[in-house]
Amino acid sequence: MAEQYFLGTGTSERFPLWTRANVGEVFPDPVAMSSFDFAFANADGIRMAELGWRDSYVKIGAFTEDEFDPDHPVILGVFGGYAYLNASIMRIFGERAPGLSAADIDAQFFGVQPGIPDYEPHPDDADPEAEARIGATFGWALTTDGLPEVAADEETVDSLRAQRPDFGEMGNLELLEWAEGILNSNFRHLFAQHLFVTLLATLPAGIITEVCTALGRPQDALKLLAGLGDVESAAPSMAMWDLGRMVASSDALGAEFDAGLVDLDGRVRALVDESAGTFVAAFDDFLFSYGCRGPNEWETSCPTWETDPNLALAAVDRMRLSPEGAAPTGNQARMAADRERLGAEMYEMLGADPEAQGQFGAALGSAGVFMPGRERTKTNCIKLVHEARMALREFGRRMVDLGVFPSVTSYGMLAFAESRQIVEDPTGWREVIEERQAIFDEVRELQEPFVVFGEAPALATWVRRDSIEVVPVGAGESIQGMPGCPGVSRGRARVLLDSHDPTGLEPGDVLVAPLTDPSWTPLFVPASGVVVDVGAPLSHAIIVSRELGIPCVVSATGATKRIPDGALVEVNGETGVVTVLAG
Repeated sequence: MAEQYFLGTGTSERFPLWTRANVGEVFPDPVAMSSFDFAFANADGIRMAELGWRDSYVKIGAFTEDEFDPDHPVILGVFGGYAYLNASIMRIFGERAPGLSAADIDAQFFGVQPGIPDYEPHPDDADPEAEARIGATFGWALTTDGLPEVAADEETVDSLRAQRPDFGEMGNLELLEWAEGILNSNFRHLFAQHLFVTLLATLPAGIITEVCTALGRPQDALKLLAGLGDVESAAPSMAMWDLGRMVASSDALGAEFDAGLVDLDGRVRALVDESAGTFVAAFDDFLFSYGCRGPNEWETSCPTWETDPNLALAAVDRMRLSPEGAAPTGNQARMAADRERLGAEMYEMLGADPEAQGQFGAALGSAGVFMPGRERTKTNCIKLVHEARMALREFGRRMVDLGVFPSVTSYGMLAFAESRQIVEDPTGWREVIEERQAIFDEVRELQEPFVVFGEAPALATWVRRDSIEVVPVGAGESIQGMPGCPGVSRGRARVLLDSHDPTGLEPGDVLVAPLTDPSWTPLFVPASGVVVDVGAPLSHAIIVSRELGIPCVVSATGATKRIPDGALVEVNGETGVVTVLAG
């Protein structure tokens, strides 16, 4: 049992390009052993996330099963403990899809990240049969007016939450079997649905961008993809805004929030005040609906708003300080109105070409289906993972009480089979967990390569994050990123490296972050603008900023290291330029 904790998969000779793009938002830290065992690979072979990716490519028509290695992961890899996504396969999808190319996929996927190798065609990349299959799927995507299967999946995961068993009444082995059982029964399908919808979301976005460019109005493409409504990952921000208004209108609540975030949830619940009682009831409803969200939420061993309500209250705290005019619903309505106006205007401009006009109109409708659908399918996955998390945390609490686990979430350092072994005989496992956790923490301090081509570099060649020196951006200098959400804003830069304690962010500041998952989203609301180190047109930061109407720039490489905290900056969400105006 004393083997070292080290996770890894092989690379692929046929598909040699791997990247942290996109997957770095999902797994910003090294992959915990429990997730690797369930999602990536184990002694039995490839696992649920890899299989879900394959299912999505087959469903869309881009590949057949026999094109993938049956025994080893080729879409999701883990090198040096970090998750990577195969970009070669994404490029092949672009080459096979009618109207797309590898370059189009690179633009959607990488943004303007430097150091991306050029696409080199392989003889097997082109496939007329795959092109025909994808074309048929694209035709459906441009004509469907809804995603009923996604809605049915939402009902499934919501019923799991509504019918959550009393974990305290379960035995230890029963807890593990229940958690693994719901993941085995549902995750592959839900994840495949998420990726299928995500791939199809590139279609309307590409058509709209192409039409706007052809009409000499490329900047309007962003506006036509904003204010779509029903974006699941933006919904918590809307609800948090209402909670913030409740705090702002109550002296008793305001005093507790002013006292700081430490045990804020407990202090608010202890208040004997009518406004506090109303707030607590509303907050409990919020946690029931959105408690699955949090930093690094795909990892069952990471906290969420339900497991640590103070994480959610930290965002509410920032919102309660914002003026009424910052309400996200107002921004969303404005963006939606602009979208409708511009869409009608450009549709009329295409009147001389009925075919182009029809395709453009179909793309507008499809964007309203598939871009919100992307966020909804992701949320379905996260809700499922969270139910497993709550069972595993009960198991973790019991193991802490027995002295077997150093912390409640130590199950993250174990494969499912190992957890079952602990139920039978816990002897010696605490030392194994502590050794693995130490290695995990050490690797987390290393800067992983953004791109791997061919073989992954040896872990010994990776540098520590805190040893990387960069040249700060001075007054009058700029960083060129990728436009995310239209608009221009100015404010003081607040560099936040995680979302746990955002108290440094004041209303009107510009949020500068390494990446953004849903735990960051509520912080968009008090911010005047958002700047993100990484990201691309379909990344989470862009979709949510467009829904909330916050000027946003992504792929601003090194922004968190180069933009001085507190500097006055301008964020141009239409050109992708972030300028330091004054130190």
